[in-house]
Amino acid sequence: MNWGKGIIAGMAAFMLFILSMCIYMFNAPADDYDHQYYEKGLSFNKDHSREEQVNKDHAEPVITQNNDWLIMAFAQPVTGKVSFMRPSDKTMDRSFKLDSGAGKSAEIDLQGMAKGPWQLTFEWESDHKAYLYHKEVYIK
Repeated sequence: MNWGKGIIAGMAAFMLFILSMCIYMFNAPADDYDHQYYEKGLSFNKDHSREEQVNKDHAEPVITQNNDWLIMAFAQPVTGKVSFMRPSDKTMDRSFKLDSGAGKSAEIDLQGMAKGPWQLTFEWESDHKAYLYHKEVYIK
C-alpha cells in the first residue's frame, strides 16, 4: 500500500466518523431542560423572600402521617396549595388545595398515591404574608 491509498483511507475513515456523529446527533433524545428558566430566574428573589419568611416567623409546617392521611399542622390558619412531586416519575405529580379554615391543620388523603419518597412544595398565605417551604417525605 502506498501513501496515496493511505491518505484516501484516512479521509474515508474521517468522513465515516463525521457522518456517524451526525446520525447520532439527530437520533439523540431532546434535551429536558426547563424552557422557563429565564422567567424562573426573574422570580428567584420573590421565592427566596417567601422561603426566608418561613424561617423568620418559625412557620414550618409539622407533617405527620397517620394511616392513609397526611396531616399538616401550621402555626396559623392557611390558604394555598401543596404540590407532591415524585422524583422518579413526573407523571405521578399531583397538587392539592390547602385550606385549614379556622383551624391550624390540613389533611390530605393518600389513598391511591404510590409509596416511597415525595418532594412536597408548600405555597401558602397566612396573616397577609406569603410563604414557600420544601420538604421531602416518605409515604408508607
